[in-house]
Amino acid sequence: MADVTIDSPNAGGGMPHRGSGLGWFLLLLLLLAAAGFFFWRHHASAAAAPAAARGGRGGAGLGPVMVSTARAQTGDIGIYVYGLGQVTPLNTVGISSRVQGQIMKVYYQEGQMVHAGDPLVDIDPRPNQAALNQAEGQLARDTALLQDASLDLERYQAAFASNAIPKQQLDTQVALVHQDEGTVQLDQGTLDNARVQLAYCHLTAPISGRAGLRLVDEGNIVQAGSSNLVVITQLQPISVIFNVAQADLPAIQKQIKDGNELPVDALDPAQQTLLASGTLETLDNQIDPATGTIRCRAVFTNADESLFPNQFVNARLLVDTEEDATLLPNTTIQRSSDAAFVYLLQPDQTGTNQTVKLQTITAGTTDGNVTSVDGIDPGTVVVADNFNKLTDGARVIVRPSTGGAGHKGHKPPAP
Repeated sequence: MADVTIDSPNAGGGMPHRGSGLGWFLLLLLLLAAAGFFFWRHHASAAAAPAAARGGRGGAGLGPVMVSTARAQTGDIGIYVYGLGQVTPLNTVGISSRVQGQIMKVYYQEGQMVHAGDPLVDIDPRPNQAALNQAEGQLARDTALLQDASLDLERYQAAFASNAIPKQQLDTQVALVHQDEGTVQLDQGTLDNARVQLAYCHLTAPISGRAGLRLVDEGNIVQAGSSNLVVITQLQPISVIFNVAQADLPAIQKQIKDGNELPVDALDPAQQTLLASGTLETLDNQIDPATGTIRCRAVFTNADESLFPNQFVNARLLVDTEEDATLLPNTTIQRSSDAAFVYLLQPDQTGTNQTVKLQTITAGTTDGNVTSVDGIDPGTVVVADNFNKLTDGARVIVRPSTGGAGHKGHKPPAP
């Protein structure tokens, strides 16, 4: 048999080494990544060119920014104190029975507005009527006995004057008359009480207000002093009790001492909707040491019943008015960590040559959608939007004006 010789792969002149193929593969991946990076860089540069032509952030050398403007105006603005308040009725009456008996009639409807003196509930009056008749009869009987004793006394007095009877008999008759007088007074008191008990069988409204949900039905037996049969809550007028910080107390007291009537507005929880307007009635007599606040009561006519008992509202108390202030819409005022500022529209410029100037201001009182400011003059035109695209000196194009910082009174704007 012939000998066969097998060459090893690792021998010189044989197949190439496996590591050489891996190196070529990595080199190919590197070339592909470099080509992709240059392609992305070129595409991003091409996309950025139109954006720069459109103005970018409105800086030097870039296109103008489209903006709206507002004009600073002169007006009065209120200085307010705010507090969380709760609507509290001036009177709430729970009506219960003062006699025992069966309910014969319920006159009121749930949620009905009742007036003082209106009938509410009738309780069976027959037992009390019988007691009244009995008291009247007892009084009539004892009154007759008193009259008889008084006539006898007159006879005894005449007889004693002629020495016909001893004085002891006269004194006894005098005592008997006094005894009968006391009995008549007792009977009169019993009769009066019976009349009162009978009147308690007919329950009427002691105040005007809204009747609550029905708490008892006809046919039930009630006991004297039992739970309420109906609750009436006064709605007109109504009050709001709210807390203000003790730091605001001097300004409020000054106005009260000067005899000024302080307006109070009741706003919804978002402070956007005016619910009712009233006046401050009084302050509490002490500051709460736990919260550093003092309670105030404001009274509202509540003619439209917009305020409801136990409703939570935001109370806004007008303590002073800043007159002839420079007013700007709140949306035109920007704030940084250092100060408040606005962008002024530079005068004597038109078209695409208009520029803005960053102006630092001091923001004061805010009322609704306007704020009083110092640092600019009335009539100054300021930018009202697109602040994220503006810098000091940026070029702008102005949209048609939508009005200035109008301000009327101390009521919040309609939502």
